[in-house]
Amino acid sequence: MTGPAAYCDLFLIRHAPADTQGRLCGRTDVGALLQGCSAQVAALQSRLSTPELPLISSPARRCVQTAEALWPGRAPSVDARLWEQDFGVLDGAPVADIPDLGPLSRAELAQHRAQEGESFADLCARAAPALTGVSQSSILVVHAGVIRAALALALGDIPVGLAFDIGTLSLTRLRRFPDGSYAVLSVNEGAA
Repeated sequence: MTGPAAYCDLFLIRHAPADTQGRLCGRTDVGALLQGCSAQVAALQSRLSTPELPLISSPARRCVQTAEALWPGRAPSVDARLWEQDFGVLDGAPVADIPDLGPLSRAELAQHRAQEGESFADLCARAAPALTGVSQSSILVVHAGVIRAALALALGDIPVGLAFDIGTLSLTRLRRFPDGSYAVLSVNEGAA
C-alpha cells in the first residue's frame, strides 16, 4: 500500500486569444481565436509530457475550445468556479469605455468591484475551493484572472496576484504540498 502523493502539480493554461471585438469579456462568453496559433498549441503540448492527467476547464467557450485544440477528441470536465472575474455592468462594454483604475493601489484594486460584479478578492474566494480541491496533478484551462488568483493563493497575498501579466496560451505551473503550502515552478511559459 502506498501513501498519499508527496505533492500535486497544477498546470494552468490560459486560453487562446478571445474574440472580444474590443470589449471587456469576463463573463461574456466568446469563442477562442485559434487560427494562427498552431505553433503555440504544439509548444504547449510538448511542455505537458503527461497529457493523460485530468483535464479541467472553465465553462467559457474560449477555454473549452482551447482544451479541445490541445487535446482533440478529449472533452474536459468543467467547473463553474473557474469562470473569469465577473465585471458586472462593465462586462461586454467597449474597452475604451472602461474607467481608468490606475490611481488605485494594488490592495484597493483587489477590493474594487464594478456595480453588480465581483472584485478580484471575490474571484480568489470563489476559485480557491476549485484549486485546492484538485486532489491529483491536473491540467486546468482557465482565464488570466483565475491564474492570478492561483498565484495569489500560492503566495498567500491576494493583491500581489494582480502583479502578474498572464499571456494567452501560456503555462503556469504550481506545486501544492500536503501541508497546503505551494511552490511556484513557472509563470507564463511559452507566452508570446
